[in-house]
Amino acid sequence: MYCAFDCALAALALHTMGCGSDKAPTSVSSAATLPAKTTANTAPPPAAPEPIDSNLVVSGPIIVEHQVDLTAQRDGVIAKIFSDVPARVKAGALLAQLDDRQITANLEAARAKSRGIQAELKNWQSEAQVLKADYARAQNLWALGLTSEEQLQHAKYKAESDQWDIKRVEESLNSARQEEKSLELELEKTKITSPFAALVARRYVREGQTVAKGDRLFWVTSEAPLLMRFTLPEKFFGQLRLRQIIEVTSPNAIGEKHVAHVREISPVVDPASGTFEVLLELSGDRGSLRPGMTALARLRQLP
Repeated sequence: MYCAFDCALAALALHTMGCGSDKAPTSVSSAATLPAKTTANTAPPPAAPEPIDSNLVVSGPIIVEHQVDLTAQRDGVIAKIFSDVPARVKAGALLAQLDDRQITANLEAARAKSRGIQAELKNWQSEAQVLKADYARAQNLWALGLTSEEQLQHAKYKAESDQWDIKRVEESLNSARQEEKSLELELEKTKITSPFAALVARRYVREGQTVAKGDRLFWVTSEAPLLMRFTLPEKFFGQLRLRQIIEVTSPNAIGEKHVAHVREISPVVDPASGTFEVLLELSGDRGSLRPGMTALARLRQLP
């Protein structure tokens, strides 16, 4: 009796072990193949642009669009200085004058030469009318048989020759007038003028000083509008928009807060530095801000 009971227990145990061995491999195989299938068919999600921290502060210089060193366009001597630091001048205002006596004399000589050639041209044109009348008279006489064909041809060629003389004198007159224009341009170079309404920020020369072509004479700068230029890492590309309002302060203008808007955003990223440029334009009262000062701009994330 006990033997039969033991045999039944043993058979039940073997059946249980057999069923467990059939399920275990199936479960392991599914666990091994599922991650592999998911890894092969599922791409990682794209990285979102990093938002701008509301406390991000960038620094940059205060600049103006019009700012230039005026240089001598020809050799000469400074005869007179009309404007000095810190004068405010209009566009085209005369700042200094080079000695122009020699150029003025050469220009007057060139103008006199042009007038002489012009008078000579009028003389040739009058003579051409006479020769034209002579040729017409010779044609009438030849038609009446009162002159030879040789005399007719002589009058014809003389009239044609005079036309070529007129063209030669006309070209001489054009050359003389071009020489006038060249000297007029040289005369203009003796006048140092401001290219725009500006503040005379620096003067490099004095009266009586000899200067060479390319020497710096004045540094002039406009005073408005004030601009601020800075760069941002490429991860912030697309986080600013045109006309966006930005708060601007300066460590050298304590207590002042200024309003600026985004005027330009570079459409490309500099591959060398991985940054792009942003240009702000300040509006309203400039307060203590001046070109060249360092400013701070507080950037905020777009809504």
